[in-house]
Amino acid sequence: MYVAVAAAGAFGFAGALFLLLHNALFGEKIKMSRRMDNVLGEKEIPIRKQELSAPLYQRMFRPMLGRAANLMLSVVPFAREAELERKVIRAGHPGNLSAREWMVVKGLLSVGLSAILWVILRGSGTAAWQMTVLILPVMLIGWFSVDGVLSAKGQRRKEQVQRDLPDILDLLTVSVEAGLGFEGALIKIVEKTEGLLSDEFLTVLRETKMGRPRKEALKDMANRLEVDSLSNFVGSIIMAEQLGVSIGKVLRIQSKEIRQKKRQHAEETAMKAPIKMLIPMMMFIFPAVFIVLLGPAILQIMRVF
Repeated sequence: MYVAVAAAGAFGFAGALFLLLHNALFGEKIKMSRRMDNVLGEKEIPIRKQELSAPLYQRMFRPMLGRAANLMLSVVPFAREAELERKVIRAGHPGNLSAREWMVVKGLLSVGLSAILWVILRGSGTAAWQMTVLILPVMLIGWFSVDGVLSAKGQRRKEQVQRDLPDILDLLTVSVEAGLGFEGALIKIVEKTEGLLSDEFLTVLRETKMGRPRKEALKDMANRLEVDSLSNFVGSIIMAEQLGVSIGKVLRIQSKEIRQKKRQHAEETAMKAPIKMLIPMMMFIFPAVFIVLLGPAILQIMRVF
């Protein structure tokens, strides 16, 4: 134990000494370089250096996934690619992988779990028909587990949007009524808030700056998130622009309606809570109460008879 403590102390002392020497030799140079970058802007990084600075999975594994996806599609046509693509979009493109790459992940997971179980069962001397019966469910679990994960992530994103949308709309309404334009109000929201909706509004602003019509950018945002309240908000904004209605009034009405829907949803969830609590109470609490109350009486009756 003393040897381990001494080794840890020596390692910490050496690390601290190295950091002190590094700061003494290169500290001023690093600070000067950061100041120059702040004043003049960062230097352009060569394309080769950008490629080498990318993560390993992006440089090696993603091209392998792409080639495997093309090979899989040439052998087995993937008819449900559009459905998987919608799930990936709703989930926010986790891992920055496309639907075809997630298809390869599904196949690898299914085959990998089946192979591991096959090795385990073969080592235990299980019969062939038993191995088949056990491997098939594992293969299906490996295939459909990716869909479950993507659906769960998409549902969490929808809940986050529904939770943050009323506050975002209130801030947007106040900004527009204070004299800002709609894009200026979006910029203020991006600056003052964080989260999924703020990132989506930032994407809309970037697309509009690149020349894309704001109506199309807002529609794409609503299609990516697939939240009814947000879709109604986007539709109202587009209609107000087409008809020349004041956006401030539309935002005020939308904010009030979304607040009311959120309150109704909370009341509905509260009314469902007693019914959901009934099942665990019947399974876990009531049997324990019956045992405590009726146990002595049952023991007394058994002694008498």
